[in-house]
Amino acid sequence: MSDSPLAHAGHVRDDLTIDQQLALETAATRLQREFDGTFGVETIERFLNSSYDQFAGRATVLNFLPLLAERFARQRLNALARVEGKAHTGKPTVLFLCTHNAGRSQMALGFFTHLGDNAVAWSGGSEPGDAINPAAIEAMAEVGIDITTEFPKPWTEEILRAADVIVTMGCGDACPIYPGRRYEEWSLDDPAGLDVEAIRPIREEIETRVRHLLAELDIPAS
Repeated sequence: MSDSPLAHAGHVRDDLTIDQQLALETAATRLQREFDGTFGVETIERFLNSSYDQFAGRATVLNFLPLLAERFARQRLNALARVEGKAHTGKPTVLFLCTHNAGRSQMALGFFTHLGDNAVAWSGGSEPGDAINPAAIEAMAEVGIDITTEFPKPWTEEILRAADVIVTMGCGDACPIYPGRRYEEWSLDDPAGLDVEAIRPIREEIETRVRHLLAELDIPAS
């Protein structure tokens, strides 16, 4: 590669273990293959580094940082491709936002991707938590939806600009307003600190709202 993905702010990163450095180099190579002809090396590595920094302060996910950085960078690059007219999927994109991206927005994302046959959905938080609410994971598992592969993350400008519909859930003034987007505010109880029994009614309300949204977007629901 012409530039190392370890380059950061003009110098080689010294905050990574050898294993993390190798993992980031591998991630950069994969992303360059995937986005060859769409974005250059410099853009890909800049997104990978900035995505890494989004999670670097969270010790709870330290071992998974390169993987999280790669996945988030991939999502952001796909969003940027949409914004710049380099990706014409014809599929509507929905962005679910809440405060910690650990409960409501993750449950909505789970239902949307599980039920929606021809759509793309993302999620984010104004103050991303360290992990998805275990009780929310259990509640979703009860209905056959696995959200354990997701992770709390922020939103970024390119993700906001790429979304056709932005659904907010209790992030208040922290939720971004971007011109030309369809907005919905879903008034839902926060599942933080609740047990599975208390989360089930929230889960059912989210499913109902997601199914209604899919119908409005003319997306077949399974």
